[in-house]
Amino acid sequence: MFLKHLLALLVVPSLCCALDSVKLDAIPAAMEQALAVKQAAGVVTLVMEKGKVVHHSASGMANVAKGKRMEKDALFWIASMTKSVNATAVMLLVDDGKLVLDSPASKWLPELAQVKLADGTAPLKPITLHMLLSHTAGIAFPSRKPSDGAISLKSYVASLIKTPLAFQPGSSYEYGFGPTVAGCIIEIVSGMKYDEFLTKRLFLPLGMKDTQFNPDEAHRARIAQTYKTDEDTHELVPGYNPFVTSDVSVTHMPEPAGGLFSTAADMGRFYSMIASGGELDGVRFLSKKAVQDMTTPVTAGGKQLNYASGWQVNTETQRVCSAMPVGSFGHGGAFATNGWIDPASDIVTVFLVQNVLVPDSGKPKDAFQKLVMEAAGIEVKPAAVAKKAGKK
Repeated sequence: MFLKHLLALLVVPSLCCALDSVKLDAIPAAMEQALAVKQAAGVVTLVMEKGKVVHHSASGMANVAKGKRMEKDALFWIASMTKSVNATAVMLLVDDGKLVLDSPASKWLPELAQVKLADGTAPLKPITLHMLLSHTAGIAFPSRKPSDGAISLKSYVASLIKTPLAFQPGSSYEYGFGPTVAGCIIEIVSGMKYDEFLTKRLFLPLGMKDTQFNPDEAHRARIAQTYKTDEDTHELVPGYNPFVTSDVSVTHMPEPAGGLFSTAADMGRFYSMIASGGELDGVRFLSKKAVQDMTTPVTAGGKQLNYASGWQVNTETQRVCSAMPVGSFGHGGAFATNGWIDPASDIVTVFLVQNVLVPDSGKPKDAFQKLVMEAAGIEVKPAAVAKKAGKK
């Protein structure tokens, strides 16, 4: 079913045609149209093909009140896009032979063997890393306090797994904090603090110099203002971002499920490494099998999902990004950010914005991705049509 997707990961594509520059040049104007109808205050867009930047632009304002224009190196809270980075960090340790996706995760976090369901019974199956990363472990959203540094990742995970499971592991799907538990296991196995491991094994080697959980003073000055829509005036007004503290010395717990700040350039390099099957600039970071394993949709309760291990996936019957083709994958963030990969063409799209409670927040992203696919000469059909065509 996912033969095209899997082959794209096993074999680096060798397309002979570059993207249509005329279509790419139309992206800024499309973004300006979105800004004119207040779908955002400002956005940054980036496109990479075969590991090379072919488009990078900034539109609108990073801070309207201060008259600060959006810059290409603006910093954004990428929220749940962090989950893909977290899953990749897990796969680094899988490649190292220190973790196994489908073994009981209690091997590394013994407390997981003590989890219970709401009726007090033990689960029928042990929780695995695969389940934690794909939201099929039964660890759902609990009542939580802001991760403001008053609690460590280890302590927070201890509180998470004391909450009764929402369902039998592997039997269903509920978007929650399984990835956070997986992040804690990274700390245990690596012997390093979670953020230090990501910096050493991913960010520094990939040249992601601006990606971090707690921006320093210089980086804080580059954070794009969050905006929401005023219910009465329908104007964009500043919104609240719980991960931006009022004082640089007040830090948040590194949240594996959604705490990273990053730039379009940094995320583009990360996604390009994944798009090419784990390699970038001639350097291998991750095995092709690891990329394949974490981006293949999982099954829960006999039903195939459009979620993999830390990645959302466009399947034949379920589309997350309507402008992108079947077999493509990526992840969105709470404030309308998005990073998406088409492995068949080795194309990466990054769309960064800071919107909360803004109607039509997804439309600029759709317009952006549509232009990129047109530039690539790729016809993206509706899900049902794509499935039917695939049977011919």
